[in-house]
Amino acid sequence: MAVIKLVYIANIIVAGYIGVTSLFFPKLSSATIFQNSYQTTDAIRLVGCLWLAIAVLSVLGFWKPITFSPVLLLQLIYKSCWLLVVAIPAIKNNQTYPSGMAIFFLVWVLVLPLVIPWAEWTR
Repeated sequence: MAVIKLVYIANIIVAGYIGVTSLFFPKLSSATIFQNSYQTTDAIRLVGCLWLAIAVLSVLGFWKPITFSPVLLLQLIYKSCWLLVVAIPAIKNNQTYPSGMAIFFLVWVLVLPLVIPWAEWTR
């Protein structure tokens, strides 16, 4: 249970920062988080809403880890999709992409399956 709480804390810090920055300071987010790989558009604010929602759900998950664990599955799915559909093709085609984000997503995709309480969902 302690490990899942660490994941929620990481989500609160990282997703919270990315969410607030992307939502309220999209130009800063474009330059730093997205490493100028994409133009600054309202799509960055949309992504900020998603990350801020993950941060808020992670605050709740810190107190009720099992109840809010589906947010971890959501992250596993969308981060895996992004790596497969965006990052890997960009790497193969020598195109720009936010490499810091890709590394973070890769780590999270490797960690989340070990942390998600699969057994609790089958009860």
